Amino acid sequence: MKIIIGLGNPGKEYETTRHNMGFMTVDKIARKHNIEIIDLKHKGLCGKGMIGGEKVLLVKPQTYMNNSGECVRETMDYYKVQPEDIIIIYDDIDLDPGQLRIRTSGSAGSHNGMKSVVSHMGTQAFPRVRVGVGAKPEGWDLADYVLSHITPEADKEIVKGTDEAAEAVECILSQGISEAMNHYNRHEHIQ
Repeated sequence: MKIIIGLGNPGKEYETTRHNMGFMTVDKIARKHNIEIIDLKHKGLCGKGMIGGEKVLLVKPQTYMNNSGECVRETMDYYKVQPEDIIIIYDDIDLDPGQLRIRTSGSAGSHNGMKSVVSHMGTQAFPRVRVGVGAKPEGWDLADYVLSHITPEADKEIVKGTDEAAEAVECILSQGISEAMNHYNRHEHIQ
């Protein structure tokens, strides 16, 4: 079993914010594969299904971003999976809008949700898919920027990034993370 966890904040008011790239990507995977994410357990909304012959659990933590690790740890312990069987999807201000970066491990950087995940998992060695939302504009507070809303018209690249992130997760499941990294990490966006 693979567990796919998209980071974000619960609640209508956060649905379309830059910080919810993980939730948006998981929702796209769920729609494509007819997986209902409706079971509230392990401090997250969960849905079970199959993707390419692989049993998967899609998870959207309901702890708010800065405590995402609580949900990740409870889910990991309950299903007795190894860190390499968990894929974390989240936003990244260090990548151009819509750009993807897939890695098998790495630090949390300045992302508080990932700091919580790394702390609760006790390792940095787990697959992750980062979706670029672009750097915060000069003079903006970081929290205000990541909690600002995107619109499909103005933020086409970010929306496209969540589409590609969903495809990248499918590629990880069917062909392995090396193939996904080779294919999706090469997409550089020119500003």
